Amino acid sequence: MAEQTPVAAQPLVADATATPWAAARERLENPERGRTYWLATLRPDGRPHVMPLLGLWLDDAFYFITGETTRKGKNLASDPRCVLTTSSTALPALDLILEGEARKVTDDATLHRVADAYGYTMGWPLEVRDGTVLGPNAPTAGPSPYAVYELRPTTVFGLPGITGTEE
Repeated sequence: MAEQTPVAAQPLVADATATPWAAARERLENPERGRTYWLATLRPDGRPHVMPLLGLWLDDAFYFITGETTRKGKNLASDPRCVLTTSSTALPALDLILEGEARKVTDDATLHRVADAYGYTMGWPLEVRDGTVLGPNAPTAGPSPYAVYELRPTTVFGLPGITGTEE
């Protein structure tokens, strides 16, 4: 699949420089120890729901795992629109906000790539079986079996972070 690149970059305030997509993507591709991602989904009544989760950038998309019976799993089943946020504390710090729609992954090849990447980067042993992923419980994902979701962002904001300081 061809790499996605933004069609426009625009700073949010006057006299500022837009964060280059390459800088944002580099932060997503290189996970930092202890990085938390926050996923905002919509409940059926339209109220927002935000939860932390484990995830990774792979093949030009963000992948995450959740139990289908969790609130975020139910929310995504009824409305795939979501927002993902994270902070990168590597200097200079960068806060990232990714907007888009999460698509449930069902093809075995992608499920295996994601499960293998979780095992390699996080030490979380996962097994693909019957279109789902099985593995030990994770507080952010709920009970197994897990659904795998792919988020290819349609809009990305990169803001100078407040979590790091330069000396």
